[in-house]
Amino acid sequence: MNTEEIIALEEQYIAPTYVRPPVVFDRGSGAYVYDLEGRRYLDFLGGIAVNSLGHGVPEIIGAVAQQAAKLMHISNLYHTEPHVRLAKLLVDNAFPARIFFCNSGSESIEAALKFTRRWASEAGGEAKHEIVTFENAFHGRTYGAVSATAQPKYHEGFKPMLPGMVYLPLNEIEPLEEAISAERTAAVMVEPVQGEGGVNPAHVEFLRHLRKMCDERKVALIFDEIQCGLCRTGKLFAYQHHGIEPDVMTLAKPLAGGLPIGAVMMKSHIAEVLKPGMHGSTFGANPVACHVAHAVVSKMIDEGLADRALEMGGKLTAGLNALAETHKDIKEVRGAGLLIGVEFEDKVGDLVSACRDKGLIVGTAGDNVLRCAPPLVIDQRHVDEALGIIGVVLDAR
Repeated sequence: MNTEEIIALEEQYIAPTYVRPPVVFDRGSGAYVYDLEGRRYLDFLGGIAVNSLGHGVPEIIGAVAQQAAKLMHISNLYHTEPHVRLAKLLVDNAFPARIFFCNSGSESIEAALKFTRRWASEAGGEAKHEIVTFENAFHGRTYGAVSATAQPKYHEGFKPMLPGMVYLPLNEIEPLEEAISAERTAAVMVEPVQGEGGVNPAHVEFLRHLRKMCDERKVALIFDEIQCGLCRTGKLFAYQHHGIEPDVMTLAKPLAGGLPIGAVMMKSHIAEVLKPGMHGSTFGANPVACHVAHAVVSKMIDEGLADRALEMGGKLTAGLNALAETHKDIKEVRGAGLLIGVEFEDKVGDLVSACRDKGLIVGTAGDNVLRCAPPLVIDQRHVDEALGIIGVVLDAR
């Protein structure tokens, strides 16, 4: 089929939940993807921070084939090796934890909400059920996850939201005192770096205060590292920048390099309240996804991709700040590692389209923030190419 035929069939058969540009991507290699017409694009969005190793990665292709030939699926009624190996690798490189595997970021959030509410109910009864989250956060699209997402536009037409959600401004300490209660609050959930909401880093003083308050009031602290975790910000996990450990951490996006997977890492005091049958997933801990994830995380660690994200992120940020000197509609360049947002005075949808027309894929994070989340394997020539295209687009704006 050609591009026009595929788009026509999509309009006939696919649910209208996305607005897609008139491009059909066919294949990828390294930091580039190619459309059906053979045109090459530099991918600086990485499948929304998923393709951290790039496209067409031999280790991923080999791991898929190897495990698919052995065992594709057997269900969680039985033991398998891949998810145990993956769990050990993650725990060995993070904090002592037990892990629940699922299939997506939203599912990992749902599980984290259930697990922390269960723990809190045993500690303080059903009154201890509130979940505190922060404005401009994004935690997912399923009912509990979108209820935890403090952005009204995602709630329109789906109310009432899950009860017990409390929304606060990010990086403001004073409102925490009244909102976080030993009697009412089950958990506080925060992204160390907000992704969809504008690439907004949480301040270290704010995170330290959250940890202290949660300890004092016996409240679980959840870090949503679905987008900012796994080397994206310059550490294997974003919490490691400041040594502020959560009680629960959610992972997904880049974990299996493009295959669906999610994970909830939880400390023992949370895990010990769980019993068989309290939660589950038919496809969670899928042998293929877990085998591939082990290969992905191993490659990230062995090749020092966290350090590479810091290095290349610094170069990209410096180049974007240089553009900001000559383009006054740029308000701020912010982020961490290779998760970078460029805030403009007005909406950036036209910039995203213009960059794509010139062979560069970038995204948005809110209406007026241009987002870059490229593969962690990019080098200086990719940074230079991206900056060149962005500069040309800004000059023509």
